[in-house]
Amino acid sequence: MDELIEQFEKNATEVVRVSLTEYRGRKLVDVRVYYSDAEGQYRPTKKGVALSVDVYPDFKRAMLALEKILLERDLLSPEDLADVSAVDAGKGNSA
Repeated sequence: MDELIEQFEKNATEVVRVSLTEYRGRKLVDVRVYYSDAEGQYRPTKKGVALSVDVYPDFKRAMLALEKILLERDLLSPEDLADVSAVDAGKGNSA
């Protein structure tokens, strides 16, 4: 079970993919950097994290806390997050 949920460009040669995967019977949320090989195919790197679905609520809380700090410190603006509502409504999937 490897299901690509979303991906976005990190730089000219790499993307970040968010996927649902399974390893040894455990369902995981995998956030991983992929690079483009010589043939233009994306290959996974060791850069990333695979978390048990059980800890996803903790991960989400951490991301929401991070977002709050980024906004408070003017490192992001509300406009930077404007298209996130499309994903929340089930419309987004850059894959």
